Amino acid sequence: MSLADKVLAVNNDLPIRTDKPVHSGKVRSVYWLTEADSRRLIEEKGYPVAADAPLAVMVISDRISAFDCIWKGEGNLRGVPGKGAALNAIANHWFRLFKEKGLADSHILDIPHPAVWIVQKARPVMIEAIARQYITGSMWRAYSKGEREFCGIQIPDGLDKDQKLPELLITPSTKGILKGIPSVPEADDVNITRKNIEENFAAFNFRSADDIARYEQLLKEGFDVISAELEKLDQVFVDTKFEFGYVTDAQGVDKLIYMDEVGTPDSSRIWDGEQYRNGKVVENSKEGFRQALLNHFPDPDILLNKDRMDEREALARDNELPESMLMDVSATYVGIAEKIIGEKLEIPDNPKAEIIQVLRDGYGLID
Repeated sequence: MSLADKVLAVNNDLPIRTDKPVHSGKVRSVYWLTEADSRRLIEEKGYPVAADAPLAVMVISDRISAFDCIWKGEGNLRGVPGKGAALNAIANHWFRLFKEKGLADSHILDIPHPAVWIVQKARPVMIEAIARQYITGSMWRAYSKGEREFCGIQIPDGLDKDQKLPELLITPSTKGILKGIPSVPEADDVNITRKNIEENFAAFNFRSADDIARYEQLLKEGFDVISAELEKLDQVFVDTKFEFGYVTDAQGVDKLIYMDEVGTPDSSRIWDGEQYRNGKVVENSKEGFRQALLNHFPDPDILLNKDRMDEREALARDNELPESMLMDVSATYVGIAEKIIGEKLEIPDNPKAEIIQVLRDGYGLID
């Protein structure tokens, strides 16, 4: 079997029984189960949800996205070997730890395969909840140009690039294009303030104004849990993105939960601790791949300038990256996953065939 065959690049063509369109994002595809299959699995598996809760199968791919584009490599390499399994394993680890420490549940009900989650449908809060412990990336670029206010928060003068911030900052942005909210541009991923959220909490899908403080609490507690665990591994948790939503439990009570993924190399910056103490930043996250792309192409402004999106999409479409670039990403993702979970990562040899078999034999979801 070739290296390319081990990569799950296309994950929206599985024969999973569904009566709704398959939703395919940059990395994951979501198959909404029929009402009959949802009810059957809730009963058979004893999932702690209402009997009529909608369920979905979420399948992660090995695709690699950066700068809002999907990238490919030489030799028909359409993703990064082991990337999907690494992301799921890391997220599973943190979600389990959050639950053990009494923080909050996630949308995940079952893990049939390293690339698969069975999830309860959640009503997402329309906020990308970003927490920052160090000043780097886009925040540093703005700071270096003189900006001192981020998402309504005043930042002191005199900070250096990659320095630890005086306190953990919550710098939220919009999730999707939200319309009709005063002072919030109708665009995806624009920075917002806590005041924006307070004055328009229903537009951001919060059930009540009190839940704003609850989401901030869960964000800080989740960040602190991951940061403390990574510190034991001599890794620095720099910044991360959380997402939240509501689900209804078996008693009919709405509760705020963590959703999507947490603490992964795709959603976070993670630095090697020893190298950082020696004055060097070594990325154990997707940021390393982003930097490699900036160094690979002669005009990096194409990747950084949103006004050149057509050129950027052409770069991704028309160029095959060296295999070594994608294998470097694989080594980073698998390496940090094995550090976090404390064991060798299970990487499927033939993920598509394995997923079909387990969902057919163990869940009755494939005819």
